[in-house]
Amino acid sequence: MEIRDDLEKKYNQLKNRIASEGKAAIAFSGGVDSVFLLYAAKEALGEHVLALIVSLHAVPRRELREAIDFCRQQGIQHRIERVDEFSIEGFADNPPDRCYLCKKTLFQRMLEAAAAEGFETLMEGSNLDDQGDYRPGLRALQELQIRSPLKETGFTKVEIREMSRRLGLPTWEKPSMACLASRFVYGERITPEKMSMVEQAEEFLTGMGFVQRRVRMHGNLARIELLPEDMPSLMEDGRYQQVQKRLSELGFSYVTMDLKGFESGSMNKVLI
Repeated sequence: MEIRDDLEKKYNQLKNRIASEGKAAIAFSGGVDSVFLLYAAKEALGEHVLALIVSLHAVPRRELREAIDFCRQQGIQHRIERVDEFSIEGFADNPPDRCYLCKKTLFQRMLEAAAAEGFETLMEGSNLDDQGDYRPGLRALQELQIRSPLKETGFTKVEIREMSRRLGLPTWEKPSMACLASRFVYGERITPEKMSMVEQAEEFLTGMGFVQRRVRMHGNLARIELLPEDMPSLMEDGRYQQVQKRLSELGFSYVTMDLKGFESGSMNKVLI
């Protein structure tokens, strides 16, 4: 892993950029990027920072607990906003711009929550690499004028992980995570029950030791994505039979493994 020599300097620039706001609210998911941003904000602003955590059907319960725990461990003021994304018009139909529809509503709610707590500035954790994939949600951030300090200072995902490691943050090697809505083929109707099936299926794989995993839902078929190096172990000691049994219990009629392996944003291929 090659890191530029000026990484520490860039981190100081990030803190200075955040500090210039005086106080700020951070959209906090507990993922690699948002933990790094929130920690930098705490160093830059001290007690003048607020973490806004959104509770959704699409956020795995494990992720929500970890986000809350981090704030408590760091002594950071936080507020939980509970939102039913299925109340957002068009969301359940899962159109290609679903992420835009959802982000626009969620960040509007966070802006209102931040203002209620006396915070005028809201920041989020997009980084420089996020411009490379199909991300309609970024348009919502631009329209609402949400600040993205990591992108503004030129931080890449690799740099965020390396700087997180140097800072001793527990998320420096945390697997990439995306909301559960990203597990469904565009055009397939999403329901809370289907999201629960996917969440439980992925939790089962996590329990078997597969850290980076996805269960994509195509009708009644589950398409499992694992890292290529992890694929052989799924076939050992009858583990694939355990997976088949558990996912069948959850309601999947067919269980398959994608031979290409894990790929972030793989559902977007049909749009390219």
